[in-house]
Amino acid sequence: MFQAWGRALYRRRRLVLVIGVLFVAFAGVWGTGVFGKLTSGNSFTPPGSQSQHEQNLADQTFGRNDADVVVLYRSATMTVGDPAYQQAVTSGLARLPRADIAKITTYWSTRSPSLGNAGLISADRHSTYAVLQLTGADDAARQKTYKAIKSDLSTLGGSGVTAQAGGTVATENAINSEVTANIAKAEGFSMPVLLILLMVIFGSLAAASLPVAIGVVAILGSFTVLRLLTLMTTVSIYSVNITTILGLGLAIDYGLFIVTRFREELNRQPTVEQAVARTVATAGRTVAVSGVTVAVALTSLMLFPEVFLRSMGYGGVATVAVDMIAALTVLPALLAVLGHRVNAIRVRRSAVKPHTDGTSGGWYRLAHSVMRRPLIYVTVIVIGLLALGTPFLRIQWGGTDARSLPSTATARLVTEALDTQFPANSTAPIEALVTAPKQAQLTSYLHAIDAIPGVTGAQVTGSKDGMTRIDVGYTPTSVSSQARRIVTQIRDLAPPAGAVVLVGGGTAQLVDELSSLGSTLPWMALEVALATFVLLFLAFGSVVLPLKAVVMNVLSLSATFGVIVWIFQWGHLSRLLQFTPTGSIDPTMPILMLAIIFGLSMDYEVFLLSRVREAFDQTGDNVASIATGLQRTGGLITSLAGLLIIVVGAFSASGITFIKLTGVGMIVALLVDASVVRVLLVPATMRLLGRANWWAPEPLRRLYARYGISEAEPSAPEPAPVR
Repeated sequence: MFQAWGRALYRRRRLVLVIGVLFVAFAGVWGTGVFGKLTSGNSFTPPGSQSQHEQNLADQTFGRNDADVVVLYRSATMTVGDPAYQQAVTSGLARLPRADIAKITTYWSTRSPSLGNAGLISADRHSTYAVLQLTGADDAARQKTYKAIKSDLSTLGGSGVTAQAGGTVATENAINSEVTANIAKAEGFSMPVLLILLMVIFGSLAAASLPVAIGVVAILGSFTVLRLLTLMTTVSIYSVNITTILGLGLAIDYGLFIVTRFREELNRQPTVEQAVARTVATAGRTVAVSGVTVAVALTSLMLFPEVFLRSMGYGGVATVAVDMIAALTVLPALLAVLGHRVNAIRVRRSAVKPHTDGTSGGWYRLAHSVMRRPLIYVTVIVIGLLALGTPFLRIQWGGTDARSLPSTATARLVTEALDTQFPANSTAPIEALVTAPKQAQLTSYLHAIDAIPGVTGAQVTGSKDGMTRIDVGYTPTSVSSQARRIVTQIRDLAPPAGAVVLVGGGTAQLVDELSSLGSTLPWMALEVALATFVLLFLAFGSVVLPLKAVVMNVLSLSATFGVIVWIFQWGHLSRLLQFTPTGSIDPTMPILMLAIIFGLSMDYEVFLLSRVREAFDQTGDNVASIATGLQRTGGLITSLAGLLIIVVGAFSASGITFIKLTGVGMIVALLVDASVVRVLLVPATMRLLGRANWWAPEPLRRLYARYGISEAEPSAPEPAPVR
């Protein structure tokens, strides 16, 4: 089938390229409009959780109570009791467009002993803050409103009073702006560097430009798919991060793999048509298997109810699909048009090497060196990977707050000032919504909340239509485990007789998020493992190799997560990497990395095993086929990993901590996988397993014979003695 597809592409190569150009033009115009359609609001809270239900009910009853924008004021000489201080604040706020502001709360508008004097002024009385609720029906609309008044907020100070804007919407805007800048930086830095490195690898500008071209198609195509998805469901703005990383990364993987094979086939086949057909039949099949495997790993993110992870799944699958389709259509058509000119515009004389049969070379010798002492290599590497993974046993889960921003970000400075200069959690209390309570029982319930360790006070902040809203202040930071324990203890309290209590607020949302992630994660792991097993079995006809691949990926992932804990939770290298350690890890990041890294690891596994299986089908010699497979793919895999490190390197320099964590984690995973697991551990374990590598029960062997997707040319050699 693949060979026939390759011949069809050759015959209709110009038509395919015309369609490809038209698609790119459409995607460049319409698809890039996706940035205005993505949501930038809270995408981490499970939709059906108690905290979400509390927020919806409280908003319907009392109206929104969120601190969209918090304007922090400070005067070195005046206190809030000075008329000039009041005049500077109130006059500045009065200049804001009334159509954009739904409500303004200040110390002077409240004057409440329970809220104003205790909550809106600092202990030294030189600082105060105003809470602004913005107009807009949803998070996206409020983000738009904030951008409209952002310049006005910077002019609110005056007469010896400084003003800085922070709050929920301001923090989200700062993170989104940084994410957008990271994407532009990644693309601007990666493209020219990748092209230069590809020219060094290929020795030819024509060949080097092909993977980059596929990357452009993949990114624009995935933007188009994401925009289509926004017409049907909510998609988070963070999905464009995975689009950029995978779009370029997989395009380089597939492009380099197919172009390398095509150059080999040009030296083997009598015509360009046959070279294209054979390339699609071999490397094309491998890319198809790899693409489906990576896509299935990423579909596991769609099992989670959180919009953030689901959006990452949407973006990832869209990118993989477009990458794979482009690599199996546009790229072979380009190769068919170029033919031998794929080696044009050489940058070094050794660019085009004569074809070798893979039975000599540095990687071939390395494979034999490893296979002479396989048990030693397996023991040392496994112990080393487990040692790297030990910090993961002491991971502490937590949430993301303003500390994810650079230390100089205004929104972060405002949050830190609120935490240190004002009563605890003055803008982010735990909320308890009580339906139909009796006054005596409500008083008793408030006393019970006050008795919880860490609670600084519980007070009624609204009562309407049989609903009573209670705000609970607490000492720990809102994303800490101690604060989450307070939420759990409040939920465990017996509600007033005949009443129903819902507990919400930012900390409660984090509690619900962690619970949701923990309950869904086993299903994600099961889906990824089963899908990988089935796909690798269909590719190689073995039940042993898929199990081995899953085990090795678990080892590689454990080492990566151990390093992540050592750096980002414990704070090592924080000065070098310029971030603030919080003592915890946001669980959505390791889950996202699990899907991406597992998929990419399978990518390299398929590349290696496809050439090993091809050699084994031709010779029946286990040892020789392992060495030949590594000789043909070892340099390719390390080159692919190195190029992808260039892509994610820009993200590791991000000013947003969780983006930096993802970039650093992927770099560690790529280094471990490409330099240790694939080129050392895989040959060693395959040598120990011998012919058991290719074992499958007889019923499955018949299934593979009928439905398998082996890419080797038909041959039935007499098996060589097992070595």
